[in-house]
Amino acid sequence: MTALRAFRLSPIGWALLTLAAVLVTVALAPFAAFAHDVAEGDKAFVQSIEGPAIFPFLYLGAKHMVTGYDHIAFLVGVVFFLRRLKDVVLYVSMFTIGHSITLMGGVLMGIGANAYIIDAIIGLSVIYKGVENIGGFAKIGLNIDTRLAVLVFGLFHGMGLATKVMDLEVSPNGLLTNLISFNVGVELGQVIVLAFVVTLFNSWRNRPSFAKYAKAANIALIAVGVALTAVQIQGYLSS
Repeated sequence: MTALRAFRLSPIGWALLTLAAVLVTVALAPFAAFAHDVAEGDKAFVQSIEGPAIFPFLYLGAKHMVTGYDHIAFLVGVVFFLRRLKDVVLYVSMFTIGHSITLMGGVLMGIGANAYIIDAIIGLSVIYKGVENIGGFAKIGLNIDTRLAVLVFGLFHGMGLATKVMDLEVSPNGLLTNLISFNVGVELGQVIVLAFVVTLFNSWRNRPSFAKYAKAANIALIAVGVALTAVQIQGYLSS
């Protein structure tokens, strides 16, 4: 019972429980949830808007990030071993630059992509980060610049966002303002997610259990990526 209580109270227990919950949710959620879909009520609301609507789009952007399983899983992998704040800011900035470019550019220039393919690539980004975190690439002599990889995967994450925004058929009246607001909302949601994740990891890294369970946590992260990718491939093949 003592060991069980210790597990319940430890950060590693919460970390593994969170990852397990994400994995179960990924396995059971409808396909639309993985394609960065937006609730039907939100869709109807967006399509009824004519002109700038800053706060509604801020909210939608933040909501999308906070409830985006794939985005969260990737960010967990990115910050997993980052101890210094400047490193967190650097890597998250690379991700932000990437997805902001393709989100804004994709919508404004009308460049979209198949949502299933984009989301499958996003699933692969989660797998990549988990494999890198356990030294998988180093073992085979493959040296990948993590900063560049995070930027490139950020571009794909942004393209996924752009595809879904275009599917909403947002009015061209006030489009730029609303798009900027949505992007800022995504960043606010990202800050909320990272504040929780970084706080959790900072409290865990100073415990002996971090070294013991870090590999297991990243293997769980890889499993999440595999599930995300498999669902999107299945959805693409059946569409």
